[in-house]
Order: sequence, then C-alpha cells, then structure tokens
Amino acid sequence: MNVTLAFSGGLDTTYCALWLREQGHTVHSVTVDCGGFPPEELDRIEKVASQAGVASHTTVDGRAHLWDRYLRYLVYGNVLRGQAYPLSVSAERVAQASLVVKKALELGCDALAHGSTGAGNDQVRFDVAFRALAPRMTIVTPIRDQALSRDQEATWVRERGVDIPAKTATYSVNEGMWGTSVGGRETLGSSEPLPEAAFPSGEVDRSIPAKEVTLKFDQGVPTAVNDQSLDGVALVDRLNALGTVYGIGRGHHLGDTILGIKGRIGFEAPAAYILIGAHRELEKLVLSGRQLFWKETLGNLYGSLLHEGLFFDPLARDLEAYLESSQRFVTGTVKVRLEPRSLQVLGVESPYSLMNPEVAAYGEANRLWSGAEAAGFSKVYGVGSLLAARAQGAPL
Repeated sequence: MNVTLAFSGGLDTTYCALWLREQGHTVHSVTVDCGGFPPEELDRIEKVASQAGVASHTTVDGRAHLWDRYLRYLVYGNVLRGQAYPLSVSAERVAQASLVVKKALELGCDALAHGSTGAGNDQVRFDVAFRALAPRMTIVTPIRDQALSRDQEATWVRERGVDIPAKTATYSVNEGMWGTSVGGRETLGSSEPLPEAAFPSGEVDRSIPAKEVTLKFDQGVPTAVNDQSLDGVALVDRLNALGTVYGIGRGHHLGDTILGIKGRIGFEAPAAYILIGAHRELEKLVLSGRQLFWKETLGNLYGSLLHEGLFFDPLARDLEAYLESSQRFVTGTVKVRLEPRSLQVLGVESPYSLMNPEVAAYGEANRLWSGAEAAGFSKVYGVGSLLAARAQGAPL
C-alpha cells in the first residue's frame, strides 16, 4: 500500500514510518505545522523522516487553515471548555488530520496512518476525520494496535539506525498557535497546581509594568492590534508575544475525555484568552440578552463537537452558520489591560452599541416611559409568580 503518515518526528511516528516500510508499504510522511514548530525543529523532523526511509516528506504550513476554518469560530462562540480551556490541541488535531488527508488524496495513496495510542482523545479525532474525509482509505495505527512500551519502541528504532533522543524533561509540552498544553506529575491528580516553571515561558516577573492594548473587530473577526492591521495568524502571534510576558491565559483544565474518564492538563493560551475576553465584552454591547444566552449555549455545543472528535457532524455546519450570522454587528474596538497573571477589559466602543444614554440610563432617568407605566409593567411582569405563590405557596 501507499500510506500517508501524520508525522511529528517523535518516537511514535518514527516507529510507524519504519514499521510500515518493513511491512513492504510505501510511506509518505506529512508534518502539519499549526504554530508549534520552530524552523530548526522542522529541519530535524525532515532529517528523521529521511532516516526512516520514507518515499517523500512534506511540511504543510497549516496556520492559516487552522485560523480560518476553526479558530475564528471558537472566537465567535467565546469557547472555553469548562469555562477555562481554549481547545488548542482539539482544533489543531482536526486541522492536521484534514490537511494530511488532502495530501494523501494528491498522492493517490491507499491508506492513512497516525501514531496515536489507544489511551487518549487524539486517536478518535484522527480516526473520525480520516473516515469522514477519505472513507475508502484504510486506517493503519501501529502504536495503538501493538501496544508497545516506549522503551520497546526506542530499542526497536535504534536497532534500525535511527536515534530519537529520550524525553528527559519533567513535563510534556505541546505547543501551538492557539495555546500550549502542559502535563506532568501534578496533572495526574486533581489537587496540585503546576509550578510556574513548568510552563515554557517560566516564571512571571510580577514587577513588570501594566500594558494597555487596543483590539479592533470587524464582524467578529479581530483585525488590528494597537491600530496595526494584521491577518489572523500574525495577530494571534502578536498577542501571544504580548501576553506570554504577563502569564496571561495560564490555568488548569479538569474535564471529561472522549473515552469517558476524567483528565487534567495545564495550559497557557495568551492570544486565546485576550481575544475571547475582548470579543465577549464587545458582544455584550451590541447583542441582545437573548442572543447572548443562546450564543453561549450554542457556542459551547460547537466547542464540544470539535473537542470530542465530531467536527464533521452536520450539526457543526449548522452551528457555524448561526455563529457567522450572530457576528453581523460585532464590530468595534476593545481596550484591555495586561498585568502579571491578570487580564482586565477596560472599555468597549461600537457604532452598533445598544447602550444609548440619550434614551435611558440604567437606574437613572429615561425618556421612553413614565413612572406610572413602569409601575404597570412591574405589576404585569410578576403575574405568573403571583399566581404560583397563591396556588403553591412561596418560600420566605
């Protein structure tokens, strides 16, 4: 078979490339960069692929695809799983799987392969995406099928002349443009926080002065930072650079995995936190209360579909259409203040603001109704509660 392999250059995918080749298959490795690979790492991955004897290796810049197809909808929906986690890895994996399939179709391959184990969420995300986008291709998963230990894998790979340096770091780190996830001893349980040193940017200097940043949105899409117009990828990079210094978007997420068990990770996502915080405040100014309620509900549902490997369910397209429609008037500027480990939204302006002090100000005078009309409204508004209290009683 001609096999396209989603390739990270780590131990698991290197084992896959070697094992598939020894089984007589022609292997084409594809690395999709979603913002977590510096140039020197991409060079190293290409060299490992060559050592593993692949027929071809391709590096795909997936950042623009990731932003346009996935991340902007997470901004539209203000999606934070468990009110905390910005779905950085979830979105990356679906984007990577999609672009691997695209390359496989270009190459005319018979099969797709990935190096996920049978223990986590990524296997489901890759499998579902592969089957949805290339239903006639075989899916090959040597790591999941053989259930080898990492020591067994490393020994087998070294015997074939490829040396993958062992991971000796205390913490496992997965970096991407929408955030970095961090795992370690502390995240195996629920009670201990990760130390600040566990995060790639390390300790936060608590003495650095605060910084104010102005963001511009056009129909829900962030378009400028401090009056500098930027495309989505450049804008996220800029906010990551600004926010990392202050430790913005650091936290822990404890939640349910696709397989039904509880899992916990640490994360650092400066751009995601800044954008979602600013975007949410702008929406409060320009959307009605009912819009805000249903946006929160349906945005969370969209995030769940993406996180749980169901991005290709037709419901996700329906939700995207709703989210897109909801952004028609989400245009304006938001000023935020960055301080060590703290993000504060200072103010927001929009030509579509629903606040109009010339008509009425909350708790103050208004020009739309009289005091008698307000009293009548309050009386009628409480009729349902009055009737229920008379019939069933009411707690004091």
